[in-house]
Amino acid sequence: MPSNDREQSGYDGRVSVSGPPQTRQLDAMSVTKMAVGPYNNNTYLLRCDRTGAGLLIDAAAEPERLLELVADIADLRIATTHGHPDHWQALSDVVAATGASTMAGRLDAPDIPIPSDRLLDGGEFIDVGDIRLRTIHLQGHTPGSIVFVYDDPTGNAHVFTGDCLFPGGVGKTWDDSERFDSLYSGVVRELFNSLDDSAWIYPGHGFDTTIGAERPHLDEWRERGW
Repeated sequence: MPSNDREQSGYDGRVSVSGPPQTRQLDAMSVTKMAVGPYNNNTYLLRCDRTGAGLLIDAAAEPERLLELVADIADLRIATTHGHPDHWQALSDVVAATGASTMAGRLDAPDIPIPSDRLLDGGEFIDVGDIRLRTIHLQGHTPGSIVFVYDDPTGNAHVFTGDCLFPGGVGKTWDDSERFDSLYSGVVRELFNSLDDSAWIYPGHGFDTTIGAERPHLDEWRERGW
């Protein structure tokens, strides 16, 4: 989205826990971002403009706020980016209240106490009303982390990276060189080598960024090993 459109929408991705959500209107869907819980997790609601169907990415915490967010979604699905508990603390309550179907990476699903109705390996397409997202499997932060990509018809990609990519670096790999190499090489191959600089990154914690803002720092990340 061009910068003047971001200014008109009021969306900059800088949300805070207990603060209001922000909504960004794209060509055929809206993205609502809200920060929840003690670990400043981001949760995202993607809503198809025509059908009203929705995908909630990471039911992380504060189920009451999440249920308010999805209250008018008739066809709701919930995707969990990876198996770390801070990303699914509210999942049970939201599923119980809404009957939403669930999905997660096959290798991380055993770490999530709510069974996943759909297991993801990367390379799948997720249809949400008229909206189609594609999935990417990245290993390193966890074995089965899944990134969700919406290729906007206007030309910009919108990438929901969980804890695989943040402003300033890839996700935590606990000083394990093999895990870092796996995550770094996967992020470079699947994101930086395949997306334009305009691609917008929506991370699992903190503020948004773009591929273009992070690209100049790739060599620095590789050198420091995190």
